[in-house]
Amino acid sequence: MSAVEEAVLEEEVPGPLASVGGHSVDDVLASIETMAAQRPIAAQIVALTDSDHTGAKEVAQLLSADPALSGRVLKLANSAYYGMRGRVSSLQFGITVVGFAVVRSMATVALTGTEERAELPEDFWTVSTHLALAASALAPRMGRRPPDALCVGFLAQLGVALLSHHDPAGYAEVRASGATPAARRPAEVARYGVDTLELTAVAMRRWGFPDALADPLLELDDPDSAAGGLLRGALELTSRLTVPGHTRERIEPLTCRRVLETDLPPLLAEVQTGAADLRRALVG
Repeated sequence: MSAVEEAVLEEEVPGPLASVGGHSVDDVLASIETMAAQRPIAAQIVALTDSDHTGAKEVAQLLSADPALSGRVLKLANSAYYGMRGRVSSLQFGITVVGFAVVRSMATVALTGTEERAELPEDFWTVSTHLALAASALAPRMGRRPPDALCVGFLAQLGVALLSHHDPAGYAEVRASGATPAARRPAEVARYGVDTLELTAVAMRRWGFPDALADPLLELDDPDSAAGGLLRGALELTSRLTVPGHTRERIEPLTCRRVLETDLPPLLAEVQTGAADLRRALVG
């Protein structure tokens, strides 16, 4: 078990978890509290939706105090992904349509400062939306619920957002080392002692996200893990659709042979068609 996984299981990050070149994962995660203070409603929603006793009415009452986030929830509920275009007019109904896990994921993304697009990689939202839809499309074959898989793909780039804010110049250099998330992982580990997917998993556990959402990130390198296979497959589909000249990996070994290359054409078309609509719903 890696130091990252041990820290995740303890739900605290004994410090420093990693300190390479003056960069500590503790410092990166500590910045979450600062971000949360800047978006108090989003932070409260993350906490509120962690309770089994919370209802859509309570979440809607709190969410209505953040017009930007409320608007995104309504746009998402009316997007093609949910098949409810133009039929969701109330925030409470919108929350019911998308589900608490998605609302919580959107609030988490909001409080990490991803609205400040100037600090994010240019392809951040393109990759995030493709990952979300790719994970959702693969979910039934991987024994996962599509709504949970959508959240996994949507949240997977939180580590990218955190490092882009914490070390903008340094992380820009890291990104230059490879065209895909998989290709950049060695450079991320060399600079920070952890890659962005592991960092995302640590952050998710600190925020109390369930194992079903964190496991795909933690088990990414386990070739026998169906949870890890879900994210490996989603990353491959995303790279095929967003990275020109991407050298393809066969999907079978990535997905524990639960998905075949012959299965991919309709899945790729589904993801490609829906990504732009999802991006408009999330960021306008």
